[in-house]
Amino acid sequence: MQNHKLPPASLLFIFGGSGDLNYRKLSPALYNLFIDNWMPEKFGIVGIGRTEYNDDNYRSKLYEGIKLFSRRKEDNSGHWQQFSQHVSYMKMDAEKEEEYQKIAGIVKTKEQEFGEHPNVIFYMAVAPQLVPDIAKKLGPLNICSDTKCTRIVVEKPFGHDLASAHELNQLLMSMFDETQIYRIDHYLGKETVQNILALRFANALFEPIWNKNYIDHVQITAAETVGVEGRGGYYETSGALRDMVQNHILQLICMIGMEAPVSFEADEIRNKKVAVLNAIRKIDRDDAHDFAVRGQYDEGWMKGEKVPSYRKEKSVSENSNIDTFAAVKFYIDNWRWQDVPFYIRTGKRLHDKTTIITLQFKPAPHFAFPEEATETWRPNRLTISIQPEMDIRLRFQAKRPGQFMILNPVDMIFNYKDAYDGNEPEAYETLLLDVMEGNATLFMRSDQVEAAWKIIMPILESWETRPPVDFPNYAPDSWGPEDAEALIARDGNNWITLPPLHQE
Repeated sequence: MQNHKLPPASLLFIFGGSGDLNYRKLSPALYNLFIDNWMPEKFGIVGIGRTEYNDDNYRSKLYEGIKLFSRRKEDNSGHWQQFSQHVSYMKMDAEKEEEYQKIAGIVKTKEQEFGEHPNVIFYMAVAPQLVPDIAKKLGPLNICSDTKCTRIVVEKPFGHDLASAHELNQLLMSMFDETQIYRIDHYLGKETVQNILALRFANALFEPIWNKNYIDHVQITAAETVGVEGRGGYYETSGALRDMVQNHILQLICMIGMEAPVSFEADEIRNKKVAVLNAIRKIDRDDAHDFAVRGQYDEGWMKGEKVPSYRKEKSVSENSNIDTFAAVKFYIDNWRWQDVPFYIRTGKRLHDKTTIITLQFKPAPHFAFPEEATETWRPNRLTISIQPEMDIRLRFQAKRPGQFMILNPVDMIFNYKDAYDGNEPEAYETLLLDVMEGNATLFMRSDQVEAAWKIIMPILESWETRPPVDFPNYAPDSWGPEDAEALIARDGNNWITLPPLHQE
């Protein structure tokens, strides 16, 4: 087994310990870290919730989730038996201030058991509206003033708009230091996303041409085939622009657009990302229709199954104007990217589940080749697939075998599954390990969150003051509304989709 330094002793309190996020993601991730020998030698995990459980029932419940959702569903080596001894449950009403003394008691007990003061991590796996109240009640506990050892992890969405995000930041920073606050975006934990930095800055091939002189445009597609999956109540307060663009997609733009860091220190990386967000051209409210398109799915057929329209989903208003699709054209106004369009689109009930980033290069001159050689000429492009495939493809021209000089576009492909064992850590594993180690590189800083909100607020305000007249405006199993095609076609471009690597 690989030798590596383990994180210091850690005590993890999961608020929402009986909820879905812990069941599907957090416990499977912590369990996999344990199997891979990444958990601290001394650790404890305490689920906090209102549901009635004793420790044994709670462990059984979590093990069900591991068998369903972990990348390792079988336990042939007794790992679960060992891991579960570190897991306990505390029934608690998070609204009652006096209940929080129980947490201080557990910390004291574990401190004696470990023989040292552990990292104390509070994970907010709860509905966003509950976070401020829990944070207010945690703040007065003596342990929260320990800036080196105490951390709070907050899931997205971080705020509902710029004002609420600023208010939440101010609240958290009145009780915790910025270095203690981990705003989590699971996209940034994905292997392929992290590999963007390696691809760009560890290879002399790409960085010299990663700019406006060689790149024609950039596209990011984050498409889902599912609808709102019973989360209509949440989605009615959110929509695609808030749910995906404000955090996930703008962070991907940062990874593509940032300047080379001088080190991999957390704040150095985050400074470079904030610089990109600050350079993104602000869209005027009155011009939003020229840069942004919204959509909402209708009823129809999805992979042979009849599906309802968004307005017929559970907990959704029958006249809802919430966007289930958004496409935007951004510009980054700096020396590297001036006038290079960044086209992004995201939506539900689309034709494929896929997240891809494509950099399309400017065409090479054709005049050196005979006319018949260039009939199938295509621009070079670099495509980074984040899901469901994890690969990087570079398209270039090659001569077709034969007596004539005929060129064909071909792909050179790096695929994670082929190159490695296909058992990469999942995003939450990477991020939870970083929290325990105190590495904030992949987490959002307060200025990042607010800079991202400033970018999309004019679009949101424009959409709220001008209700759509054509909703629902796209069919399930399509690529979204026609206006999204027009948005990119006006510049002479088209949306890029990829065939799967492993076709039957």
